[in-house]
This record gives sequence, C-alpha cells and structure tokens, in this order.
Amino acid sequence: MPGPTVPGRVAWVDYAKGFCIVMVVMMHSTLGVEAAAGQASWMNGLVEFARPFRMPDFFLLAGLFLAQVIDRDWRDYLDRKVAHFAYFYALWVTIQFALRAPGQIADGGLGGLALAYLLAYVEPFGTLWFIYLLPIFFVVAKLVRGVPWWVAFLILAGLEIAPVETGSTVIDEFAQRFVFFYIGYAMAAAVFRLARWAQKRPAPALGGLALWAFVNATFVMTGWAVLPFVSLALGFAGAAAVVVASALLSRLRLFDLLRYCGEHSLIVYLAFSLFMAATRIVLLRVGVISDLGLISLTVTAAGVTGPLILHLMVRGTPARYLFVRPQWARLEAGGLRLRAAA
Repeated sequence: MPGPTVPGRVAWVDYAKGFCIVMVVMMHSTLGVEAAAGQASWMNGLVEFARPFRMPDFFLLAGLFLAQVIDRDWRDYLDRKVAHFAYFYALWVTIQFALRAPGQIADGGLGGLALAYLLAYVEPFGTLWFIYLLPIFFVVAKLVRGVPWWVAFLILAGLEIAPVETGSTVIDEFAQRFVFFYIGYAMAAAVFRLARWAQKRPAPALGGLALWAFVNATFVMTGWAVLPFVSLALGFAGAAAVVVASALLSRLRLFDLLRYCGEHSLIVYLAFSLFMAATRIVLLRVGVISDLGLISLTVTAAGVTGPLILHLMVRGTPARYLFVRPQWARLEAGGLRLRAAA
C-alpha cells in the first residue's frame, strides 16, 4: 500500500495523475449507476464539474515527460511509446471480450463476437480508448517535433474548437484532445514552474484555486462550458488547477493514497471497469444501500482500489503479465527486462 515515493518519480505529478484516474473512474461509475437506476444522483454534480478538465489534464500529463525520449531512434521510441501500450490494449480487450463472450454469443452468435473483437482494433473498445489513442499521439508528436510549437498549437487549437464529429473515436478524440497532449510536451518547463510557484507561495495558489473553482462551476452550471473557445480555455485552466492542487498536496504530503493511485494510474485504468461493473451490479441488486450517490461513491472506490489489490496479488506470479510487458512483446533486443504498466 502507500509508501515512500519511488526514486526518480515526481511526487506532484503522481498526485495529479491520481486526481485524473479517480475522476475518470468516478465518471464511469456514476453514469453507469445512474443509467442502470434511471435517475441522477448527487454525485452527478461532481462529475459535471470535472468534465471540462478531466481528460485534458490526463493528456497534458501524458505528454509532460515526452521531451526526454522524443529524440531517440525510432525502434526504441516505438517500443516505449507504441508497443508498450499496444500490448496492454490487446491483452485487456481480449480479457473484456472473454468475460462478455457468453452474452455476446447469445445475441449475435460466435461470428458476431469475432467480428466485434476484430473491430475493437479499428474502433477503440469501451473505456480502453485512452490506451488506444496514446500511441497515436506519441507518433504524431515525434513526426511534428520540427514544427514551431506556436504553429502546431494554433492548428491543434483550431481542431479542438472546430466541431469535428465524424463518428470515429480516433478522429474525433484526436481533434479534441491532442492539443492538450502536445502542450504538455511543448510547455513542460512552464508546467513545472507553475508547480514550483504553488509550492513556494501556497496562499495565492489557494486563492487562485478558489477563483478557478467558482469560474469553472459557473460555466458548467450555465451550460457554456461546451462552447467553442470556452472548452479549450477551461481545459487548460482546469489542468493548471490540478497541477497547483497537486503541488500543494505533495508539499504537505497529504492524501498519500492519491499519490499511490497516480503512481499506478495505468494499472487502475486497465482494470477498473471489471471491478466497477461487478460492484454496481451487486449493490443495485442487493439493495443494501438506497442512496444512488453513495452507491456511485462505493462503486468508484471499488473501481480504484480493486486493480491495485489485484496488482499486489499477482506480483511474482505468472499473472503479473496482466500489468507487466513480457520480453517477447518488446521491439528491441536486450536482457529480460520487464516494463510495468505503471
């Protein structure tokens, strides 16, 4: 369970990743419970508050350390940034299809199941779309690294502002999210300066967070948060707020479990849907908890902690390859070095 920060890791970044993964699990848990129950809960307000910045911040953080590896040769780069995620995507798509196979075979037969499985490699499957898009983002970022950052930003900001709705998750999410990933890479130094400023000046940092929370909530409640230009601004503002909040928490060393979740955010992302779905089904059928908000909160907790417990259980066993990439899935030659999902 939570312990000292792993050497070489940046504590506030892990706190920020922890915020992101908890917010993602909370969204899926809450919306799933509400869809099954046919009514909203008080947790819906938290989900909507985080909507403008939840995924922008996740992608910004994903690009934060890209400058350290982007100039490496293509084989090493593709191994670290494409094959790594491709292995986990293929593995967990297969696991999820295997668990859903009985129901899908009953609905569409074995052929329908096989077709749906193959289509998952063209159209990202369920909650795994983030893992599917990351390799694409990494490749595109390397291809355009010679373009002046401000030129790339203007083009990518235009894509986010434009109403790109093709029906393809890859195209639509790329247009909407890549600008945040790219700025995380291109403006990483500024992001780290912001974190250092917040740690040195906590009082104005807290004041800024309060102002941001008010503005973000106002735009969400009025429905203006989805407007062109506004969504882009709120995405960056929210990402900056998460950076500031995470920097303050790391300075005070509070909520260590949140840091631990961020340190293992990919592990949580890969497996949370299994624990989330099972907990939701059980709680709604048993009826021990009547408040939908409390059910959503419990499902969120199960979705976050379940993968972490599973990870601890399978370490040192053959099942560790659920979260560790084996040697055969690497593109480069070398020793039997394993790369963890974290």
